[in-house]
Amino acid sequence: MSKNYLISGLDVGSATIKIVVAQINSSNNELYVVAANEVPAQGISKGMVVSIEDVVSSITNCLEGAERIVGQPINHAYVGVSGTHINTMSSRGVIAVSRADNEITENDVARVIEAAQTVATPPNYEILHVIPKNFSVDNQIGIKDPIGMTGIRLEVETQIIQGLSAQVKNLTKAVYRTGIEINDLVLSILATAESCLSPRQKELGVAVINIGSTTTSLAVFEEGEVLATHILPVGAAHVTGDIAIGLRVSLDVAEAIKLTYGQALPETFNKKEEINLQDFDERETEHVSLRYVSEIIEARMQEIFSLLDKKLVEIERSGLLPAGIVLTGGGAKLSGIVELAKKEFRLPAALGYPENIKTAIDKINDLTYSTAAGLVVWGSELDSQKRRNHQRISWHNFTDQGLSFFHNFWTTTKNWFTSLLPK
Repeated sequence: MSKNYLISGLDVGSATIKIVVAQINSSNNELYVVAANEVPAQGISKGMVVSIEDVVSSITNCLEGAERIVGQPINHAYVGVSGTHINTMSSRGVIAVSRADNEITENDVARVIEAAQTVATPPNYEILHVIPKNFSVDNQIGIKDPIGMTGIRLEVETQIIQGLSAQVKNLTKAVYRTGIEINDLVLSILATAESCLSPRQKELGVAVINIGSTTTSLAVFEEGEVLATHILPVGAAHVTGDIAIGLRVSLDVAEAIKLTYGQALPETFNKKEEINLQDFDERETEHVSLRYVSEIIEARMQEIFSLLDKKLVEIERSGLLPAGIVLTGGGAKLSGIVELAKKEFRLPAALGYPENIKTAIDKINDLTYSTAAGLVVWGSELDSQKRRNHQRISWHNFTDQGLSFFHNFWTTTKNWFTSLLPK
């Protein structure tokens, strides 16, 4: 009998805080989004908490709006973590298989992953994720799932993602004070990838870029595994700042110009096309070339893409990702951004909208909701994996108990026949 339950994803961003609530059918793991809400963020700067009281207030406002839509309290959530304090490193773990018959079990996999965590972490950092890339059994490399295989030596290569302890604790403290229990802390860009990328893209090789307000995040996938993650302290708000400086106008006027006429390709406009700044602020009297505005935007976006491409060069994937670049986040709404990405990365590029999510809420299908929706997908997949592992463990226990029963039955029968024989 199928059972429906709610799962929530809380995206604590620098500009806005978003929550997505979905209903999960446990029989087929089908996900249906029933509520989504967002409020302006306060107390967050570049993904880091700068005022716990303001963050608590913002999250509470966001939760209240979602609870009114759902019609019941929201008690648990998967929470996204981001910010420039995140770093990644690679690590290997090695163990000897524990069973006498050398069959690899779930316990062996857990032990080898735990062994990979025993690395020297930087001071004041804590591990958020230990992501297995691949396993090897007795030097047979490239194994995705070793459970059930036979071998003596089990190794794993992992990607370890760490966050500054103080910032992680500040975020969790702010969430707990709203009455929410945290199911899991998830690196935001990994959650984004869950909603925007297909398994085929991850297998071929792809980079997902989330252009947020004050940060830009990158995650690179190949053969279904995470190769690298990176977070830049530059985002769409810096484009607004550049326009404000270049045109000598207020940030509000610069933001309005960006949203109305923002274009990442200057050649789209001819030199004679102009806008009247008075349309945005009565105190302004100047006329500004649209081409000049576009050149300002292009310069900043080229800088962001150049910094990200350097990361691809480090991992030897610059210009070598067949599935290309997937752009998402509020900054990806700029006109011409896809064409600019194609030119700068020398790869195919496309916008990344949340996929494979059933809902009647239109705003879910928006670039800004890719992380919040991805957190729900992440939670759904994690719950499904736990159920599969439980079933697999239950089956192993059943077979072990069955073998034990027949062994005891045969031993008892043999002893009974032996007792009937003349001595």
